[in-house]
Amino acid sequence: MKSVVINKNDLRHNIKKIKEHAKKNLPDDNGNKVKIIAVVKSNGYGLGIVEYTKFLIDNGINFFAVSTVEEAIKLREAGIKERILMLSSTAIKKEVRTLIDNDIILTIGSKEALDIAQKIGQELDKKIKVHIKIDTGFGRYGFVYNNREEIIKCLKPAENIEIEGTFAHFSNAYYDDKYTKIQFDRFINCIEVLKMNEIETGILHVCNTSAFIKFPSMHLNAVRIGSAFTGRISFNNSMGLRKIGYLKSNVSEIKELPANFNIGYSNTYKTKKETKVAIVPCGYSDGFNIQVGKDMLRGIDKLRYLAEDFRMLLKKQRLYVEINGNKCPILGRVGTYHVTVDITGRDVKIGDEVILSQSIKHVDSSIKREWR
Repeated sequence: MKSVVINKNDLRHNIKKIKEHAKKNLPDDNGNKVKIIAVVKSNGYGLGIVEYTKFLIDNGINFFAVSTVEEAIKLREAGIKERILMLSSTAIKKEVRTLIDNDIILTIGSKEALDIAQKIGQELDKKIKVHIKIDTGFGRYGFVYNNREEIIKCLKPAENIEIEGTFAHFSNAYYDDKYTKIQFDRFINCIEVLKMNEIETGILHVCNTSAFIKFPSMHLNAVRIGSAFTGRISFNNSMGLRKIGYLKSNVSEIKELPANFNIGYSNTYKTKKETKVAIVPCGYSDGFNIQVGKDMLRGIDKLRYLAEDFRMLLKKQRLYVEINGNKCPILGRVGTYHVTVDITGRDVKIGDEVILSQSIKHVDSSIKREWR
């Protein structure tokens, strides 16, 4: 049976490390410590959004952020009463009403989104809690940072809006330090203008995981932490974070294949000699070997991917699994639901546990999460 295995002690270790790093930063002008906002999008980065959020609550985290209405509602339906911020701005009235009805803090990133929230606030005769999003050079949600007159004009008459926070998002904090600093300066300058015009900005937060680790001076009042909790970060792990979670399956069949025998779709692999193989019922439909699209990366990153593909091609083996502590190569392509593994010379039996190295963020949400 397939499952994602999560080690509780390793996750507690990461939570502790993150809290310690947040405390290193000086308190703000009011003596407040840096607030940790746990981002639990993408099914809790693959850990299971409900179980993961409850675990974080049990370990002292009490402010959460999601990316979709569905994620927010799922947490509320699970009985989670802590503060939840919807990171995406929306001007769709039905979505805004659903979020307000479930006491979710809205993100406002446009005049249209503000108008809808304001209208619903008037209908309900209540203040709608929001965070203002500033687009400092990402091109996604948010008021464009240098359209300051527009932002001021929108926010000044917003009588039914309670601004609890203002934030921005970095586009490349894991690699591009120079541009990250440019985005930070744009945000701070925008905040100064808003304050000069007597607009309340609330708590300020710009740091995602990468910026949180690399730029303590940018912590401001709060930080948004996602992948750091899982220990799966895209740059040098300087905090001693442990990788959380792995995909597990079991050997379902064992067989001997003759020499010159094709394995997998498109006949990409042919045995050179008699080979003993194990069939493992886990494939790309389960999320195994799914990677971030290369079109999302810079030219240099694409070159790195191509170089890695070429190295793997020379090695003739692309992927491995672990069985009984041994690395066993996958033969041929990863199938929809299965992989074929070379166990020649290994003591492997049907039912033995198989560990598949995989970012659990991409593992299908229907697969059981097993907390140990």
